Amino acid sequence: MPTILAIESSCDETGAAVCCDEKILSNIIASQKIHAQYGGVVPELASRAHMQNIVPVVDTALQRARIQLQNIDAFAFTQSPGLIGALLVGTQFTKSLALALNKPLIAVHHMQAHVLANLIASPKPSFPFLCLTVSGGHTQIVLCESPDKLKILGETMDDAAGEAFDKSAKLLGLPYPGGPLIDKYAGQGDPNAFHFPEPQVPGLNFSFSGLKTSILYFLQEKTKEDTKFVAKHLNDICASVQHRIISILLHKLHRASLITGIKDICIAGGVSANSGLRKAFKELGDKNRWNTFIPAFEYCTDNAAMIAITGYYKYLSGEFSDFSVSASARASW
Repeated sequence: MPTILAIESSCDETGAAVCCDEKILSNIIASQKIHAQYGGVVPELASRAHMQNIVPVVDTALQRARIQLQNIDAFAFTQSPGLIGALLVGTQFTKSLALALNKPLIAVHHMQAHVLANLIASPKPSFPFLCLTVSGGHTQIVLCESPDKLKILGETMDDAAGEAFDKSAKLLGLPYPGGPLIDKYAGQGDPNAFHFPEPQVPGLNFSFSGLKTSILYFLQEKTKEDTKFVAKHLNDICASVQHRIISILLHKLHRASLITGIKDICIAGGVSANSGLRKAFKELGDKNRWNTFIPAFEYCTDNAAMIAITGYYKYLSGEFSDFSVSASARASW
């Protein structure tokens, strides 16, 4: 029953979690509100905030789990991908703990951890399963054959779905982060009010740059005709934008299921907290007789619990890192 302390610091959330024998005992997150005034994450400010938050966040995670630091069996951390300055804070802090206590060190890939967040709580998908991972910087369809055998079947060729949400929100004059606001207003609008094109990308890959451009041109044209167009039709615009982003995601996921024959299907990543995506995913699953799985909201956005559960499985398979390991803004699987 290994006990893992995990640290997540890939972007603007400082997280720490304790996992014991697959059970998450604590999951603490410190958010950084300072970025809202700049309309996006400022890397230098994120790094400084991580340095301020990491000690109290780890301390709170240990207290909440009722675990002493000396009783931790291994230390896991997000090694990549992410903002390099932010990653360095978590990496160096975790390496220091492991070195001081002479305990194993486990490096975790952030996107693999999003996939394995589906293994935190029951019911769990059976192997092999497919996972649509959707976040601010990544959009992927992943085949998961085991906790340590994951393969990317398709991914975005340009922008991620999360970027499409946030940048569409910015075009609408909504504050950062705009994705959750689009979800909020979409619930009160008509998803068929306005039509946006679906890109025809071969295979299981995605593209969202063309969609963003079409939304930009649409808004420019409509606001020339009526300067108050956005204010008058905000709910319908948000619903139509969200409907198209979701359809792009789920059409590819459906195709992946047909190609592989796999019926255990998951979604993960920050955008999987979107209520429209969660609803449409479940409806598609019911229609195709899938076994569908979605992590709890607290495990969708960036968090240390997903790093902890990934670290747990790496511990079992003996996948440890030496102290020469370094943070990486971009890293392949």
